[in-house]
Parts: sequence; structure tokens; C-alpha cells
Amino acid sequence: MYEKIVQLKLVAPDGKKRETDCFATEDLLRAIQSIPSPKAEPFKLWLARVGYERIEETEDPEKAIQRALATYLKKGYSKNWVDLRLKNIEIRKDLTNEWQERGVKANDEFAILTDDISFAWAGLKTKDYKKHKDLKKENLRDNMTNLELVLNMLAETATVEISKKREPRNFPENRKVAREGGSIAGNARKQIEAKTGKPVISKISFKKIHEQKRIKNK
Repeated sequence: MYEKIVQLKLVAPDGKKRETDCFATEDLLRAIQSIPSPKAEPFKLWLARVGYERIEETEDPEKAIQRALATYLKKGYSKNWVDLRLKNIEIRKDLTNEWQERGVKANDEFAILTDDISFAWAGLKTKDYKKHKDLKKENLRDNMTNLELVLNMLAETATVEISKKREPRNFPENRKVAREGGSIAGNARKQIEAKTGKPVISKISFKKIHEQKRIKNK
């Protein structure tokens, strides 16, 4: 496993950045499995349990949904938000299935189409949207407000319905459909903003809310 180690500059206890031995997550888990010490046994048991749960979810996908619900609630999300998020996941799956049926295969094409929808309804591509919320590796949708999630679902649902009607035959046609679907939610966003006088696209994120609660509790 030594050849799998890479050195990255990380902040040391003295506050300076120093080269530190690092593993990729998969390689680290493999290394843990090979440790003979009894101290590693709890981690090995955890890995076995997670593996068993993944097998269960393959046989019964509903269990994956139930575990996702429990995980979100443990993190501190509200029940109403979690219900929206799970519905959002379902709609996203419908959308990716539709794209696959229309010949969209490569991951970069999925990313481009997702950006087309995002820009059409939110006025921001995914990368810029995450930057707006001060996110890095965090999942963007996990940091959307209820209203943002609703409009995102509208954009993706509209894209699916238009695609089924139009039956796009190539990537440029899929891009056109994605923009049209996103623009439907984009028009709804603009109407909401006109009525409320405030932007729908918020800088609020679960990450920030969690940090504020932690500071308050101190």
C-alpha cells in the first residue's frame, strides 16, 4: 500500500503547511482492513456493516431511501426539508434516466446539461451557485432552501416532460430542451422575486446554519 501514499501540504499543529502522507479514501479503507491490531477491529466491523447495508439496498432500494431520511434527520435537517430533498432525488433520477434514453452517456455531458438547467432557472451554473453559497466539496442541493429545491424540481420535471414530447435525438437538441425546461422555473423565480422584493437564490446554506448554531451553543 506504500505506493498509494501521496504527500499533500496540510496545516500542521504549528499553523504552517507541511507535506503530509495521505491516502485516497478507498485506499485508506483497504489499509484499515489489512491492519492486524485489535484496535482496528471496530473499523473493520463498521466496514462490514456498511458493505452489508449496500447489498441490502441493492436488493431493496427503499431501504436506501429510509437510511437517507434517517441520515438527514440526524444531521439536523427539518422533516419538511428532508421530504423535499428525497423527492428532489427521485426527480433527478427520472431526469438522468430520460437523458440516457436520449443518448446522453458521458459524465461531462450530464454536467453540461445540468449547468444548462441551473443557469436557465437560477442564473448561475453549478460551480458559481456553490461559490455563491461558499461551498467547496459539499453537495449543492443539500444546502438549498425549501424554495430553491422546489424551483429546481420544477426545472428538472419540466425538462423531463419536454424531452418526452420532443424526443431529442442528439446532444445539441438535449441542451435546447434542458434550457427550455430550466427557463420555466426561471420565469417562476422572477415572478416570486417581483412579488416578494427579495432574491430567491440565497447565500444561506446548511453549513452556515450549522456553524451559527455551534457558535451560539458555545
